[in-house]
Amino acid sequence: METGKGYIHIYTGNGKGKTTAAFGLAVRAAMSGKKVYIGQFVKGMAYSETKCSAYIPGIEIEQFGTTCYIDRNPDEEDVQRAKNGLEKCKAMMKSGDIDVVILDEITIAVYFKLLTDDEVLGALKVKAEHVEVVLTGRYASELLIDAADLVSEIQEVKHYYRQGVLSREGIDC
Repeated sequence: METGKGYIHIYTGNGKGKTTAAFGLAVRAAMSGKKVYIGQFVKGMAYSETKCSAYIPGIEIEQFGTTCYIDRNPDEEDVQRAKNGLEKCKAMMKSGDIDVVILDEITIAVYFKLLTDDEVLGALKVKAEHVEVVLTGRYASELLIDAADLVSEIQEVKHYYRQGVLSREGIDC
């Protein structure tokens, strides 16, 4: 039974599947006639999931990252892209024109100090009542967890990456 209230979800943890879970929700929402906006923080490459908006009406995807931070520290451009991305997501949440707003890897943007918890919490506070919001990424802070209505922690039990298997297109990226 639909309540009309939008809730805040967090998908966090060190396991594979946080973005996948968020995209699953996006597909379900779009197939129900809802409008979905996905802002991907940190990510700047055209991963396979970014193609879904070409096939599924009602899903819009925008990336706010440049490259991966595994081998470098974020720079001022990374910070500015994250701040601009958060402002765009905030506007989408506030307008009420979008039913589901996904902030993919937002907790990583906070972890790498591109954004602060307070900035993210401030964006969440202005969301229209009916808007469903999903935050994904490892290292979700206690402040964000406390603000959420639903938190799922995805834990790695075993991963083929540890056996030297790299990301496979269509499966992992």
